[in-house]
Amino acid sequence: MKKVKTPSVAGMFYPDGKDELLNLFKIYDSETSFDSDYLSRLVISPHAGYRYSAACAFKALKHIKGENIFIFSPAHKVYTSTAVVCDYDSFLTPLGEIELNKDIISALGLEVSNNNFEGEHAIEVQLPILQYLHKNFKIIPVLVGHKGADAVNKIISDYWEDSSCSFVVSSDLSHYLNNSQAKKIDEVTAQMIESNDYKQFHPEQACGAASINAVLKFADEMKYSFIRLDMRNSSLVTKDDSKVVGYGAWLLYEGDKNSYIAKYFGNMLKDIAFQSIKNKGKISLDNYPQVLDQQGASFVTLEKNNRLRGCIGSSVAHRPLILDLVQNAYFSAYSDRRFPPLQESELLQIDIKISLLSEPCEMTFTDEDDLLARLVPYKDGLIIQDGKYRALYLPSVWEQIGDKKFFLNSLKQKAGLKPDYFSKTLRAWKFSSEYI
Repeated sequence: MKKVKTPSVAGMFYPDGKDELLNLFKIYDSETSFDSDYLSRLVISPHAGYRYSAACAFKALKHIKGENIFIFSPAHKVYTSTAVVCDYDSFLTPLGEIELNKDIISALGLEVSNNNFEGEHAIEVQLPILQYLHKNFKIIPVLVGHKGADAVNKIISDYWEDSSCSFVVSSDLSHYLNNSQAKKIDEVTAQMIESNDYKQFHPEQACGAASINAVLKFADEMKYSFIRLDMRNSSLVTKDDSKVVGYGAWLLYEGDKNSYIAKYFGNMLKDIAFQSIKNKGKISLDNYPQVLDQQGASFVTLEKNNRLRGCIGSSVAHRPLILDLVQNAYFSAYSDRRFPPLQESELLQIDIKISLLSEPCEMTFTDEDDLLARLVPYKDGLIIQDGKYRALYLPSVWEQIGDKKFFLNSLKQKAGLKPDYFSKTLRAWKFSSEYI
């Protein structure tokens, strides 16, 4: 006899009528205009009642791909130590049944307990959204306990080579803090997710912390990046700031965050920089994709008639990228001491070029020849410092100075040092940049 998991929270966490659900999803679909068309194999998605978090979850689940979708959920109802699966044949929602991939479930070798899934909402609320957005998929639901990070990491590592498999981490963020506290803590959590900081991730930061810890470790090992899609909390709906729950949505990008931003939002960044210059740094920062709220370091270079007209930037990420870009565009136009402030008549004569910088990596070297040997022309940017003397060259400078020795000597002069200067106290950092 077919075993069907009937809905536990339909009519409570989400509408139990098909037409009402579909109309709701059409609204969410219209609110994701800034999302890219990138399809990911791993997302983090919240799991509260739809009125609080479904618009956020929709943004995550819109980006998932795969014929077999693992859903990792914290266990809210029955204590779970590591990880548990079930032996249902399908899960039922108001939009119909979703078949489970029982072959994969059996191969996992995890404890089987249907009882653990009774009344559990954190898997169920993901399902109607997945049904609306995707066709012809099966699910592998997994309940994860506080000691389940290793089990989740192993599952993802074992099945990543199978391109038919994808993964949803179902998790909310902070719980029942006041609005101000929640925003601060959730922003710290977001920055940890976006830097793959799995070693310091704490269970109090998210109810799905074990699974988040596992995917951060996987992303760090693979050199992948989490891209922020949405961040909000329940006060947007309840208007009650005293006790809120935080929600966030991320996709995993198989590459560097800056390459994602440059590929999908490069033209938008150039327009933001131009508007900042045109309006003397005073522009609205609403209605931009939330990936630009991730911390980032940018340089804005202005050229007029193929000649430098201003260049200001940040060597290290210390604020949201969108703020960094707005400020650096403004300062490159009006505060680069090498040039007079840009005139209004020049606005349509300038070319705007943007560099998005990676985190600098300090170099170890024995002498100048060793330092030069570790430089990769046309790829590496370079920062040098000795005491108060400091300077930076973007990778694009290699186009003007293609020789390693000349490149380094010129950078020394920019820092205020002599071309032949070298000291044991000289420090150097390499970085890469995405050029727009």
